[in-house]
Amino acid sequence: METLYSKTREEDIAKYVLFSGDPWRVETVASQLEDVKHIAFAREFNTYTGYYNGVRITVTSTGIGAPSAAIAMEEMYQCGMEVAVRMGTTMGLKDDLLGKLIIPTGSMREEATSKTYVPVSYPAVADIDLINCMNKSTLQNNRQYVNGLSCTMDGFYSQMRDSRLSEKMQRDMSETFTALKKYNISAVDMESSCMLVLANLMGIKACIVTMTTVLENLKDFLKGDARKQSEIDLCKIAMDGLVIYDKEVASK
Repeated sequence: METLYSKTREEDIAKYVLFSGDPWRVETVASQLEDVKHIAFAREFNTYTGYYNGVRITVTSTGIGAPSAAIAMEEMYQCGMEVAVRMGTTMGLKDDLLGKLIIPTGSMREEATSKTYVPVSYPAVADIDLINCMNKSTLQNNRQYVNGLSCTMDGFYSQMRDSRLSEKMQRDMSETFTALKKYNISAVDMESSCMLVLANLMGIKACIVTMTTVLENLKDFLKGDARKQSEIDLCKIAMDGLVIYDKEVASK
């Protein structure tokens, strides 16, 4: 049976699924897959399945935010997903994080979607085996990583980035970052905690692999070739990490 929004079927989807917020980052992954098949591009969900170093992988997009990420998770799970990896970008809260990978052990649940599934006391935590495989992949790809805690929020222009409206409403974005730094939070995004909650409810393995491309309130960001290379490295690290997981963990 075809899924409602992503227009996918069980036979089209691998047990390993990479999730990208950006539908066009999916194309970067797809270009490196062998025997690749374009499954569908419906709404914000762009989906391919193919092989990378002999491992069958699906890559799909979620769009921005927890609500659509939850739909993507639900529909990939409906199609038999067993391992989920979100690969995306994140906003770092420490100046030395720009250009580094943040592979969090867990995420603070400041988005509302996961609260429609479970109480606020339910943790959003990643699978330790997947984390270790992605850490290893990061080093093999000559990048640095940080394992810490991230925070997921709903409001980009209301909580993370100044805008014309936020200035009109006299919102102070520094309040967001000051509060999170007290909790030793490394970075902020808009999907991770919801996806980790759902993965644990589903009984599948999941982790988050994010590239720090901007710092708080966009006070600094990767530019030009550095930004382009960060996207390429992010995709390769996530794919290599799944291959490591398949060979060193899943096969045991």
